[in-house]
Formats: sequence, structure tokens, C-alpha cells
Amino acid sequence: MPSATFPFHDLSDYVAIPRVTGLRLSPDGSWLAASVQTLSKDRKKFVTSIWRIDPQGGAPHRLTRSAEGEGGPRFLPDGSLLFTSKRPAPDNGEGNSGHNGDRDEGPAMWLLPAGGGEARIVASLPGGINGLETAADAPAIVVVSPALGDEDERLRKERKDAGVTAILHETVPVRYWDHDLGPADPRLFAVTPPGADSAETEDSRYETRDLTPDAGRALFQPSVALSPDGTLAAVTWWRWRDGVQAHQEVVLIDLVTGKRTVLLTDPDLDYASPAFSPDGLHLACLCASHFTREEPHDETLVLVDTDGSGEARDLTGDLDRWPGSPVWDPAGRWVYFTADDTGRHPVFRVAVDTGEIGRLTTDHGHYSELNPSPDGTALFALRSAVDAPPAPVRIDVATGEVVALDSPGGHLALPGRLTELETTADDGQPLRAWLVLPDGASQDHKAPLLLWVHGGPMSSWNSWSWRWNPWLMAARGYAVLLPDPALSTGYGRAFVARGYHQWGSRTFDDVMTLTDVAVARDDVDGSRTAMMGGSYGGYMANWIAGHTDRFKAIVSHAGLWALDQMMSTTDVAHWFHPQFGDPLTEPGMYEQNSPHLHVEKITTPILVIHGNKDYRVPVAEAHRLWWDLKRHQVDAKFLYFPDENHWILTPGNVAVWYETVFAFLAQHVLAEPWRRPALL
Repeated sequence: MPSATFPFHDLSDYVAIPRVTGLRLSPDGSWLAASVQTLSKDRKKFVTSIWRIDPQGGAPHRLTRSAEGEGGPRFLPDGSLLFTSKRPAPDNGEGNSGHNGDRDEGPAMWLLPAGGGEARIVASLPGGINGLETAADAPAIVVVSPALGDEDERLRKERKDAGVTAILHETVPVRYWDHDLGPADPRLFAVTPPGADSAETEDSRYETRDLTPDAGRALFQPSVALSPDGTLAAVTWWRWRDGVQAHQEVVLIDLVTGKRTVLLTDPDLDYASPAFSPDGLHLACLCASHFTREEPHDETLVLVDTDGSGEARDLTGDLDRWPGSPVWDPAGRWVYFTADDTGRHPVFRVAVDTGEIGRLTTDHGHYSELNPSPDGTALFALRSAVDAPPAPVRIDVATGEVVALDSPGGHLALPGRLTELETTADDGQPLRAWLVLPDGASQDHKAPLLLWVHGGPMSSWNSWSWRWNPWLMAARGYAVLLPDPALSTGYGRAFVARGYHQWGSRTFDDVMTLTDVAVARDDVDGSRTAMMGGSYGGYMANWIAGHTDRFKAIVSHAGLWALDQMMSTTDVAHWFHPQFGDPLTEPGMYEQNSPHLHVEKITTPILVIHGNKDYRVPVAEAHRLWWDLKRHQVDAKFLYFPDENHWILTPGNVAVWYETVFAFLAQHVLAEPWRRPALL
């Protein structure tokens, strides 16, 4: 194991830590392909590359390297590695213009041979390749690419030559997180290597064939899985109705004929994350009910025969947790999945025949990217935790033992320790939170407290976060409280329902109760406290500001302010309106829960932060909040990022974000002079 590094006291060191974001096991189980983000040479962006991880514990090494980066690794049965990249093809005679001249393309698909050698482009499409999937036992490939009708390339050129960027929408959604949707719509393309009678050369290109010419907006953010024999694709398919509402089906697409068959559909349910059994006869997938005005949704894992016979069978109906990321063991006996669970995110498995459910991992880790070994004895996965960044591990499926593998990120020495708090809410509901304590916190050296509320709202503090990292605060002497209040996941559906109609008041009471427990400790200074949050956490920052003056400072990042405005302008208005109703005819939920109605009570200094490209919580929320605070003479600052989205993602802006937060909290919590960040 490499020696520990100490990157939390210097932001330039922090943003340079390699970040493991994906993991894929080769067909023979001999190595793992990991997607890893690192700083570009000019330190202005993060670039993803592919690294080779040794399942036996050898040192990792980098496989790909380019200014544009590489991602989405997938294996072919012979061990060849496919990935996507925008990097130019070597020696293509076009200088640095890219693999197709001066056309403004997205990523192409590259192949790295199993026996070694240089990677080469094997397929490209005018709209780029945004995702790819392969089959376990056949050289079948399906890619996702946006297309402008049947004459995609010609239409793209004509729009560019005419200077047209306009988009005419006829259905929702029209944007997503930070980018506009359209005019091209996602389609699926089958990709076929050259035939056996064609000698493959370095210049060979694979044939691409449109499988879904009539998809329209149905393939918005699709999940795709291929049957082991490569004959079928299971695809999530949106069925839009009434102009604004939809449900998500699972369809089977024949990769030879393109014939599409609806396998799972229900207007009140959404299906997601399909996964074929090893024999291809069954499909496991997630099933979620819709939100209603009366109650929150529910989620489960179902099993259905791929020949369409019989009804879908609920595999996890007796588990009061929401499953995710299903994968099959090689023998088809178990389906492994993960789920939030009391501040953890463990691996579970369910027996296909009996429905018996068992928890495989027992620590406080958050597991993702599950990869069963070919012999069925192990799972390879990424493990993170509130106190550990994502890193590859091996899980023994017989014992649950977790063995860490060497990671490109190395081992980080933390500037403090993690502990857990438990208490009871005023309604008798058990509550819990993580508490990060800085080095040196004691009865003689009490640490100021920072309450940090998570986003979601249906989420949980149970994993590492590069964006919302409490250890940067601990390095500056703060204790950080990470509560899971009402609406948090991992505590059962009733726990979510507690706050379903009380976004503000119920959650407020829970976080105040947990804050009381934290400040009662002899190593925490209850006279020096602050609060911050992003997204729903920013909503709670705004709500808390109007309901208590106990905090010396509040940081509101991407926070909801006026709910009737926000929930009709967000990119997911169709998600909010079934819960809250029509703000014109059913204003009750909006009026009961909107922070802006309490602005006259705000006295706490507030730092407002927002990105202009945020479509989830549109920037108008921050502009209105800023105006309302200033006209009520609240001590406030507004940190605005013209080119960032819901998160702050570029290294320089990440550093400025934290520098400003540090300075604002130091001024109001630590009574230090205001120090404006040098680059602002």
C-alpha cells in the first residue's frame, strides 16, 4: 500500500487527487479497467483515463493518455477493451482537427486489442457516441448516439453553415441538469465488426446500424443491457402522455431485425437498470411507483421471463429499502444489489428461487460498480465511505470479507476522525448522523460546529463526496455534522413519508434535534456554529435562516427559495408537480413549505452561491433570494459562477468556492477579518 498523503490543508493538492469513478472486470477475471479522473496538464479541467487494476493486489498502472480523455470502458468476449474518446486518431493526416476533419463531433469508439498494442478508432457517428454496451458471450455492441433524423450528417452541416442553433420542442423534457436537449434525439445503433472473411486492419471501421429511427424523446437517459448471446437488447423506453407525464417501460430489441417488443409496462410504474440472467431467460430490473399527492414512491427489484410469459415477480417486496444496481452471479442463483441502509450503502443478494435476502457487507462502506468474478467466488466493486474515497475492493461472497486493492488515488491521511450520533425525534422516530471531528478536538479545545445538510432530498450521507467534502472543513478546525433527517433514504419508506408534506418543518425539527446532541458534546463549541447545504440542503439553509438565529453564518448553495417559481422552471417539473400539485389551483404545499415567505425573519449572515448553467435549481432562485436578502438589509454575499452548473466542477472554481466559504465562515464563526479570495 502506498504511503499516506495529506492533501486537505492545501486546495491545490486536494484537486490533484486521482478520483476513481468506474470499474469493469475483464471476461477472464484477470484485470479490472478503472475510469480515473486526474488534473489536465494546465490544471484547468479534470480528464478521465483508463487504468489497469490487478485483482491480486499489484500496483495499478495507466493504460490511456490524451488531452481529451477516455471513458466508458467495456470488454468484448476476447478481452479486447472498448472505450469512448474525443481524441484525434494518430497519423490521420488532419493535424489536431480530430478524427473527422473540422466536423464538430462527440466521442468516437476506440478498441484496445486484448494482446496489447495501440488503441484505434473502430466506429464514429456524426453526433458522437455517448455510451456503449457489449454482450458477455458474443461480439455484439450497441451504442447510444444523438441523431438529427435520417440525414443526420447533412442536417448538422446545414445548421452549422446557416448559423442556426434554435431548437423547436414538441414534447418535454427540454433540458437536463446543465445542457439543452435537442434538436438531436438519442438513438440506439448496433455496431458490427468486419465479417470473418474480411481482414481487420488499423483502418477498419465497424458498421453502424440504426435500431430506433422512430425513438423521438423515448430514449432520454436510457439504460441498456445485452443478452449474453448478443441477440437482444433490453432498453428503458419513455412513454410520454398528456404532454408532460410519462412512464418508463422496458423493451426488447432484436439486434438483427430491429423488432421491438414491450416486455414491462405500467402507466403507474417506472422500470430501470435491466440485467439479463447468464442464460438469457430472465431479466432483473428495478421497479418504482410514481409519486402522488398522498404518499411518496416506492422501489423494488423484479424478475421477468424474457420470452414474455408470466407476470413480473417482486424479489424484494419484504425489504423496506430501495434496491439499486442489480447484477447476476455467474450461476444465475443470486441477484446482487445495493441499497441505502442507516447511513451505509451495503451489498445485498436475493436468491432467485426462494426470495431469501441476505446482506453481504457489514461495514459502513458505500459499494458500487459490482462485478462478479467468472468463478462466482468474489465480487469486485468500488468502496467508498464518508471517511474513504472510492477505491477498488474484492468481496468474498462466502464470508463477506472485503479486501482493498491498490488504487490510483493511494491512501489519504484524514485530518480527524469519524463518529456516529444517535437520538430520538419529538415524534419518537430514531435519528442518526455522522460527526466529523477535527484532530485535536477535546474538552480543552472545543471545535466550532458546521451543520451540513445533504441534497436530494431523498438521499443519505453514506459515501465520499469530492464536491461536499467535510474533511476540508476538519482540516481548518471545524467539527462537521452530517445528519440524515426526514426524507433521507435507508430508513424505510415511512421515514421518507414523515417529511413528504413537510419539507421544511419536519426536517428542520430533525436537524435541530441532532444539532442539539452534537453541541452537547464536550469537544464541540455550541457558541460557534454555522450551517450550510446544497440543492435540497440549500433549501434547508434558506428555511433555517427564516426559522432560527442560532447559527452565526449560513451558506446556501443552489438552494430552492420560491417553490412555486422553482418547481415550474426546473428541468424536472414533471417530477415535482405530482407531489406538490398545481401551484395555481393547489397552492397549499407551496405556501406551507416555501422559504421565501419567511424572509422578514432572517437576521443571520448568508453566503448565496449558484451556477448559471444549473437547470435543476434554476439560477433565478439565487437572483430572487439575493434581491430579497438585500432589500431586507441582511448581511449577505453572492458568489456567482457564469459557466458552472448545479455542482461546481472545474478545478479553479472548486478552489475559489472553498476559499470563499472558508473566508465567510472564518469571519462570522471565528471572528476573523474578512479576507476576500485573491482571484475574486
